[in-house]
Amino acid sequence: MAFNFGAPSGTSGTAAATAAPAGGFGGFGTTSTAAGSAFSFSAPANTGTTGLFGGTQNKGFGFGTGFGTTTGSSTGLGTGLGTGLGFGGFNTQQQQQQTTLGGLFSQPTQAPTQSSQLINTASALSAPTLLGDERDAILAKWNQLQAFWGTGKGYFNNNIPPVEFTQENPFCRFKAVGYSCMPNNKDEDGLVVLVFNKKETDIRSQQQQLVESLHKVLGGNQTLTVNVEGIKTLPDDQTEVVIYVVERSPNGTSRRVPATTLYAHFEQTNIKTQLQQLGVTLSMTRTELSPAQIKQLLQNPPAGVDPIIWEQAKVDNPDSEKLIPVPMVGFKELLRRLKVQDQMTKQHQTRLDIISEDISELQKNQTTTMAKIAQYKRKLMDLSHRTLQVLIKQEIQRKSGYAIQADEEQLRVQLDTIQCELNAPTQFKGRLNELMSQIRMQNHFGAVKSEERYYIDADLLREIKQHLKQQQEGLSHLISIIKDDLEDIKLVEHGLNETIHIRGGVFS
Repeated sequence: MAFNFGAPSGTSGTAAATAAPAGGFGGFGTTSTAAGSAFSFSAPANTGTTGLFGGTQNKGFGFGTGFGTTTGSSTGLGTGLGTGLGFGGFNTQQQQQQTTLGGLFSQPTQAPTQSSQLINTASALSAPTLLGDERDAILAKWNQLQAFWGTGKGYFNNNIPPVEFTQENPFCRFKAVGYSCMPNNKDEDGLVVLVFNKKETDIRSQQQQLVESLHKVLGGNQTLTVNVEGIKTLPDDQTEVVIYVVERSPNGTSRRVPATTLYAHFEQTNIKTQLQQLGVTLSMTRTELSPAQIKQLLQNPPAGVDPIIWEQAKVDNPDSEKLIPVPMVGFKELLRRLKVQDQMTKQHQTRLDIISEDISELQKNQTTTMAKIAQYKRKLMDLSHRTLQVLIKQEIQRKSGYAIQADEEQLRVQLDTIQCELNAPTQFKGRLNELMSQIRMQNHFGAVKSEERYYIDADLLREIKQHLKQQQEGLSHLISIIKDDLEDIKLVEHGLNETIHIRGGVFS
């Protein structure tokens, strides 16, 4: 954003002011009384279009009178709606876009009243003759201060009314340049923006009634259908509603009413009054600018903006394909843009919260899906084993009564070899036994609880039983030997005790 809080040069400021057009590209110090704009970012006003930054008059820099004003638009939508001509009603207008930029961006000859106003402003700022002494110099400085601030009245002559200083005057220092997003919709899309002085919740709750009311405003033609493209919240409890109208012909085809045609119908006096009764404070089209219009707009800085700052704003444009520089005049406009920015930030944060919730829900669904996939894999493995067993039994019944073939004999030899390798104590069998021991220990201490069941091969179980039986027999034999030894020890101990008694009797 390029800010201009310094006083612009007198040459550039005066030139910009004197070159202010009376058409759609107004400048800061001019007014425009033309109504019926086809493209407007301006705030509403009952007596004509307004400037870009929401003033109550049609003044300042803006797109108030539109880009490409149409002529003869009243014979278009008005005829189609009033006489009920159907699909052809929109084609009866002789609509012509102004291909020349003479009435939009050119610098026409200033009216005598505007020239005299500029002369009065220059006199109030440089050479007032109100008092006729040295106090006029002090008055000139005071007028300059008021002009820089953008408020007050500049007295300079007893016989001429004072000059009214506003923030749109070329000498106001509270100006800056910002950027606005250019619409990329075509006129054929038929998008028209209606700004309602209501909250978004009220608009959404009464959306169907709103569509019906707009259809009545269009004449209640059955071939017309009003559609809502989008609803967006604006600052100060306002809501932006984007609509388009579809017209259907008797042969079944349909098309959208062009945006300029629909906007021209809304700008009619009686229609505009009905829209105001519905709470509409502003209506404008949402159509893109032509390359020639953009070029002409960028080449001519608005009135009151220093050409150097305007050129710097074009250089600093972060995206020249989507954004266009626009001036900001005064703190009210800066506050308005700040509110819009806060509103958009809240909307972005709300959207991010929704996306975050969706991601969390998707993560939960993914975890559930992965668990189900693992469960289905186990079921698939179980069914595969059961199917293999059925195939084995079926093959055995089919081969029953036949001699063993060569390929079956070869397969049997391979299976015997594999069985011998598995039963080798130093290879797989020993490892399997070790694993089985570990599994038993885990099951015993409850470290791992598994729903799966393990089965021991019958031959292995028989060998284990034989080994345990041998161990039991060995333990029994060892126990019998220990018992015999204990008996012998008792006999020896008994004999020793008798010998001690006999010797004790002899010596006594």
